[in-house]
Amino acid sequence: MFAERLKSSMQAAGYDTRPSVLEREFNLRYWGKPITFQAVRRWLRGDSIPSQEKLQVLARWLSVSPHYLRYGGAESNVVKEPSAPWDIEQTPEEQQLLSMYRKLPLPQRKVVHEVIETFAKAYSDATILPKSE
Repeated sequence: MFAERLKSSMQAAGYDTRPSVLEREFNLRYWGKPITFQAVRRWLRGDSIPSQEKLQVLARWLSVSPHYLRYGGAESNVVKEPSAPWDIEQTPEEQQLLSMYRKLPLPQRKVVHEVIETFAKAYSDATILPKSE
């Protein structure tokens, strides 16, 4: 039944239920080792179910709950996530950067991600000093 829920969620989100589409869209959103065409084909045939980590990525992408994808039906005792910190208005410069980022091939996106992550770690504890004139 996992395969049917995955297919219906993909259709509801406006995607074709082909392995090549699932492979591409999943790998664009997952920062771990890319999954293979064969792996997603097994998901779509119902031969296997992804790990919980991968299930979380699928659920976020398809705007469904991980519980629904894995088990189906309604959830009880759902924990709601707070709104994302990026749910703020973007400046034109930020919009331009995001647009350029989205046009990059996946390997370059991962490099940009690693660079930003490195800067974020390096400056997370740094005290910002005012500019001296």
